[in-house]
Amino acid sequence: MPGGIYECTVCGHREVLDSNEPVIENSCPVCGGDMILVGFRVEPRETEEVSGKEDTEAETVAPVLPLAVEEKLRAFYVLEPAGVEENVFVFEVREILETDFERVLAELEELGYWAALKRRGEKVLLYVFPAGEIKEDNRWLPWMFLIATIFTTFLAGYWLSLSYIALLNEYNLPGIRNPYINALAFSISVMGILGTHELGHKIAAAYHGVRATMPYFIPFPSMLGTMGAVIRVKSPLPTRNAAIDLGVSGPIAGFLVAVPVSIIGLKLSVPLPIDAIQPTEGRITFGENLLFLLIEKYFLRLPEDVVVFLHPVAIAGWVGILVTFLNLIPAAQLDGGHIARAFLSERAHRYMTSVIGLVLIGMSFLWVGWLIWGVLVLLMGAMGNPGALDEVSPISKKRILLAVIAVLLFVLSATPAPISATG
Repeated sequence: MPGGIYECTVCGHREVLDSNEPVIENSCPVCGGDMILVGFRVEPRETEEVSGKEDTEAETVAPVLPLAVEEKLRAFYVLEPAGVEENVFVFEVREILETDFERVLAELEELGYWAALKRRGEKVLLYVFPAGEIKEDNRWLPWMFLIATIFTTFLAGYWLSLSYIALLNEYNLPGIRNPYINALAFSISVMGILGTHELGHKIAAAYHGVRATMPYFIPFPSMLGTMGAVIRVKSPLPTRNAAIDLGVSGPIAGFLVAVPVSIIGLKLSVPLPIDAIQPTEGRITFGENLLFLLIEKYFLRLPEDVVVFLHPVAIAGWVGILVTFLNLIPAAQLDGGHIARAFLSERAHRYMTSVIGLVLIGMSFLWVGWLIWGVLVLLMGAMGNPGALDEVSPISKKRILLAVIAVLLFVLSATPAPISATG
């Protein structure tokens, strides 16, 4: 198999690899961007005698952009050829006739090509290259993970319910003492919040023509029964507006479900005066966030000298708020990272990711989990965030407003010390 010549879509690094896959994701050794196949290494032919000379030079054929693709490009831009590097065609853009880059990308993809619009100094360059292959999803795996996560969250809800019922019995308080009802309510609440979060991403991706997998729920036998849910984006983000939409859609959707779940759960919870609480070793304390404090003070009107023992549904709402906070951290390829990358260059975003990762590690004295998150952010940051294909078109005012909303959600859901336990 001839070695494939690959070029990074982000930094332009090029090297020969023993592969012929159209796209090798996150494999650039310089910036962690996607490497696209732009040609093949041509091995020298075996030497033969021709007119007394040895022909040791390899035959090369200059790539040619299909006429239909070139005509399509010139309907969208006033272009001047700036070079050809294997299968990557570079044009200097003199004038942009079509400002909707998503339309440009969609029509080029029908012809088997993708494009990237980048600013290089004072110039605007258009890179045109063969579209990568989009592999089909596994149809059954998401459903298997969904069923497994329903089971693990039900078990987690049952365990949390036993602790809640024990508290009711300890203080002779009224409440729902059926552990199966409480467990089912917890599972439905958690799955609803996480599912809505990922559905928000999926809808935004479909709106912008971005290929994405179905949501994958992650079952995990723990106190919460899950490690969340994810979807995988399988094609590049077309514009910075699209990057912001995909970044904010999940947190906003999940937050809108987490708020009523939190209110219902807090109404089912047990507030007790601090003086009436008996010290108990090993009791788990869930960290406060601003949203819970506002609900307790202005909606439930609880006095300040009480401790609230959370019903499992309230814990589900708390989990949803924490998920919103964690996803909106403006680093790496988290939701907040995609939003930040829309406003920052690749280098600035990489620096910010490194700083945030170190800050999270430093916060491990508040919660040991920050140590894991800090290391995870640094590892994800090493892969980089390639950003949108079009980094020239301006960000719309609506997307700037969405970014401001994301910042507000980040503040409301911030939980510096998520979980602690009494010794």
